Amino acid sequence: MLAALLCGCEGADVATRPPAPPNSGRYGFANGCYVMDAAAPGSASSRWLAASASDDAYGFTATSEGAGARLMMRASDLGTYLLRDAAGGYVVGAAHQLGRATQLESDLERLDDTFRSPAEWSLDVAPGDATRFQLRNYQTGEYLTAGGTSPSASDAATVAFYPATGCAPFPEMTVDAEGSVAPRAWPDGDLYGIVDAHSHLFSNFGFGGAGMYHGSPFHRLGVEKALPSCEQFHGADGRRDLISWAFVGGLRDLDPNALLTALVSGRTPEFNHHTEGYPEFTDWPNAWGSPTHQVQYYRWLERAYRAGLRLVVQHATTNSVLCELIAGVRAQPTRYACDDMVAVEREIVEARNLERYIDAQSGGPGRGWLHIVTTPAEARSTIAAGRLAVILGIETSNLFECLLTPRRGTPACDAARVRAQLDHFHDLGVRAIFPVHKFDNAFSAGDGDRRVGQLGSFVNSGHYSNFVLDCPSTPAVFDRGNVLFGGVNRPRAVYDSPPPADMSRFAASPLSTLLPFVDALRAPRLEGDYCQAAGLTQLGETLLRELMLRGMIVEVDHLPRRSIGRAYEILTAADYPPAATHGNVMNGRVYDLHGVSITGLGRCSDPSRPGAMGDQLRERIALIRAHGGYPAEGFGFDLNGFASAPGPRFGANSVCNDTPQQHLIRYPFTSFAGDVTFTQPHLGNRTVDFDTEGMLHIGLLPELIEDARRDGVSDADMEPLFRSAEAYVRMWERAESRGAALRQSAP
Repeated sequence: MLAALLCGCEGADVATRPPAPPNSGRYGFANGCYVMDAAAPGSASSRWLAASASDDAYGFTATSEGAGARLMMRASDLGTYLLRDAAGGYVVGAAHQLGRATQLESDLERLDDTFRSPAEWSLDVAPGDATRFQLRNYQTGEYLTAGGTSPSASDAATVAFYPATGCAPFPEMTVDAEGSVAPRAWPDGDLYGIVDAHSHLFSNFGFGGAGMYHGSPFHRLGVEKALPSCEQFHGADGRRDLISWAFVGGLRDLDPNALLTALVSGRTPEFNHHTEGYPEFTDWPNAWGSPTHQVQYYRWLERAYRAGLRLVVQHATTNSVLCELIAGVRAQPTRYACDDMVAVEREIVEARNLERYIDAQSGGPGRGWLHIVTTPAEARSTIAAGRLAVILGIETSNLFECLLTPRRGTPACDAARVRAQLDHFHDLGVRAIFPVHKFDNAFSAGDGDRRVGQLGSFVNSGHYSNFVLDCPSTPAVFDRGNVLFGGVNRPRAVYDSPPPADMSRFAASPLSTLLPFVDALRAPRLEGDYCQAAGLTQLGETLLRELMLRGMIVEVDHLPRRSIGRAYEILTAADYPPAATHGNVMNGRVYDLHGVSITGLGRCSDPSRPGAMGDQLRERIALIRAHGGYPAEGFGFDLNGFASAPGPRFGANSVCNDTPQQHLIRYPFTSFAGDVTFTQPHLGNRTVDFDTEGMLHIGLLPELIEDARRDGVSDADMEPLFRSAEAYVRMWERAESRGAALRQSAP
C-alpha cells in the first residue's frame, strides 16, 4: 500500500519489479521502442507508464508491461530524449505532473531563444542502481517521480526501459539509400572522397535567427520543427520573403522602382512562392530557384556523404544590412540582433550542436558519421575512417565588427583587436576566413557586387560606391561589369574618409533613412567594365599576415581586383597557399602556390560527343597539372548562400535550352565506390525527379554524379573529384607548415 501511495496509483497491488533489461548506457536508447516502468525511492515494486483515460496526461498506472505505453525514444541531444507514443503524443512535464501533448512548440515559433521544450528528458544513471536510470525535464529541471515530477533529486524515481514493439516511427526524412559506408583509400594511400569547399549549413541562424532564411539542418524536436511551413515568416504566398524575390536565380538585377515599392509595402508585388514545408514541400527546397529555404538538412547531407562527400567547409554567414532592412520595414521579425558576429558565434555553436545531434542518433559521443575537425591530421584520420570531416570558417562582411565606418559604442578595430579576435575564433575551432565579403570594411573594399550588394555597402558605411573604369587586368569573380545604381556611384580619393551619408538610423527606420537618396537610387545604370578604386588597407594586410602566422586557410575570392592582386603578392612572398572557393584560379597562380579552387561537372550532354559533361573537370585538371599542383579538385556549391545549384536537364526548367538531352537517371544505381545503392529520392510525401527538377538539395549529389557517368564520363575522369578531399587537406597541411615557418622567422 505504501508503494501505491508513493506512486500516486490506486487499485490492484503493485507487482514485484522485474529485473532491468541489459542496456548500453544512457546514449544507447536512440530510436528504439520501449515501455517504461518506475519505482519510488527505496521501493522494490513498480508500475508502467500509461496514458490517462482522457488521453491528456500520463501516469505510472499500468500493472503489467503489456498495458504500458509504447514509447519511441528519439534522441534530441546526447543523453536527452523525446518520448513519443504510438498515437503521436509526447510525454511532457509541467506543474509537477506528467502531461500528454500532440503538438509541440519550438523556440522558433515562439521567437524565444531561451525556450526549452517540456517534451525533452535528460537521462542519467540512477544513483545506487547502475542498471536503471532517472529522468529530468529539460524545461523545468524537475525530476520524474512515480507520481509526476519534483524539484528534489531525492524524490526521483528509478526507471527502466524494456524493449517493445508497436511504436510509431518518428517523423523523419528518408535517405533513400541502402548500404553502409566503408573506410577506404586510394591504392597510393591518398584520401578517398569529395570536398565541398564552400558551404553554409546554418544560414537560418544568420539574419537575426528567425525566418528570413527558413529551415534548419536539424532541430532538437525533429524534422517537423526543422522544416515546417515558412508562412509564419514569409507570409501567405511567400510575399513577405523579400530576400527571395530580390535574389532568385542569384543576385539578379532589380528594377530600383520595384524594389522601393516592395520595401514600402513590406510585400512582393504578387505571388512569390508556396509555403508548405514538411511533409508536402510544394515549392521548396530548391537550391537553384529558392534561395531563402534550407537545402542542407542533415539527412540530405547524409545522402551526399553516402555518395562520397567526405569534407565540407562550413562558413558561418549572414548580412546585417539585409536583416535590418527586412526587420525595419516590418516584413519579418528577428529573435536576436542583426550584427554579423552575433550570427557567426551562433552558427559556430549550432555546428557543434549538429555534431552532437548526429552522435546522439548514432549511439553516443564520437559515434556519428560527421566530425568537426581543427587540424589537417584530424581531417585525415576522420576521412580515413569513412566519416565526414567539417572545417569551420567565416564569410561575412563585417568580420570582427571591423566596419569601414565604426558604429557608435563599438571598440576600435586595430591590429590588437584583430589579433585578439583571431585568437578567440581560433579557440572556437574556426580555421578558414574571408577577409571581406559583399561590403566595404576596415580590411578591404567589398567584393564589388553591383546589384543589391552595392546598395547594402552604401548603407553599411555611409559611403557612396567607389567604382572606376581605370582597372587592373587582374581576374575577379564579382568586381567587374556594369554598375546598377549609377546615381550612388561617386568615387572618392581617400577610402576611409569621413562618410558623406548618415546611416546611423537605418536599423530603426530604413525607409526614412533612404528617402533622401531616392533620386540617386533611380538614376540609370553605368555601362562598362567597372572595378573598385580601393584595395587592401594596412589593417587588411595585417589580417592576412596574422592568418598566415596561425596557419589558417586564407579565402581570397571576395577580394576585389586591387585587393586580390596585393593579396597574391603577400601570399607569394610567404609561399603560402590560398583557397579560391568561388573559382578564381588567377590564371593558374592559385596552383603555383599549392592552393585550391573549385570546379564542377557540366550540366548538358552533347548528343554527338559522349562524356561532354566532364569537359570542365578535365580542363581544370589539365590546368592544375600544368602548374604543378595535385591533380584533383572538388565542388564549392555555396548552398544556402544565395547561389544557384545545378538545374535540371529536362523539362520546362531545363538549363540546356534547345540542345537535345539523353540518358535519364535510372534507379537503383550504385555509388562511385560501389558500397551504397541509391533509390529514387523523396521529399516527405512527394517523389523527386532529378531529371526535371535538378539538384534541389545537397542530398541529390549522388544523382549529379550518376548523371555525368551515364553521359559517358569515365571513372578515370571522375577520379579527381574523389581525390579532392586529399587535395584540400594537402593545402591545409601546407598552410600549417608555412605558418610554423613564418612564426619561427618572425622577429
